[in-house]
Amino acid sequence: MRRTTAKAIDKSLLLVTTLLLAGKTYNVPSKEIWDAILRDRSYLMLVLLGVAGAFGALTPFEGWQTRSLADRNVTMRRRVLSTFGRLLDIGGQVQPPLATGDLALHIWRKRRTLRHPVQGVLKRVATYRMASYPTTRSFSPRKGVGVVGLCWLYDREVDFDVEPLAARLTDEAAFDRFVSQHGPEAVMNLTWKTFDVVKHRGAVFATPIRNGRNKFVGCISVDASHGHDVLLRRDLLEEMSNLGMAIGREDFECT
Repeated sequence: MRRTTAKAIDKSLLLVTTLLLAGKTYNVPSKEIWDAILRDRSYLMLVLLGVAGAFGALTPFEGWQTRSLADRNVTMRRRVLSTFGRLLDIGGQVQPPLATGDLALHIWRKRRTLRHPVQGVLKRVATYRMASYPTTRSFSPRKGVGVVGLCWLYDREVDFDVEPLAARLTDEAAFDRFVSQHGPEAVMNLTWKTFDVVKHRGAVFATPIRNGRNKFVGCISVDASHGHDVLLRRDLLEEMSNLGMAIGREDFECT
């Protein structure tokens, strides 16, 4: 049960009992109806008062959901860290070795914005890495832009070996020539300005997050400065996909 649902149940029950108590006080719809209802059932008023007090002061459904959410948060955090640990083990096979804090795991969620009110964009909701460097760049791609945008576009796993492109496309002129020859998807539909900012992540991978209706709602991405061919293996994609399924079941509530 989501927190908004739990709050709605508490408020609905409080509203109903309040309306019933007010109806009895002002004899709405009529005194005769209330007399008939309460005949030999005087305890009903005490029940209504008790329910109103309990749901007004204690909000039991919201309280239960909050305690449940805290437990699920702990479970999900353990799941994410366990997945990240296994990804680090896989990354340990890259040569030359990845620096501490190089490999990163990101969780993205599809969100509507004022600039993109219909289709929305992908917003990064969490990042896991072993160090604060390299710093995470601000990036909220539209559908089809970047490895996560392509994951959204095709609703499947996507990987990209950026390292050779970064070595080849050193200026805007070279970038434009490459795009005209191979098409914009060859550079993940990025502009030169954005490509120049993110090209230090030489190996990038993304897998979808789907909700209970099997609809794309976000994605998991992993990136590193190099080592695409070593990282591109079944183990890595399975870990990412399993984490995505767990987050999708929770609808991002515990992320």
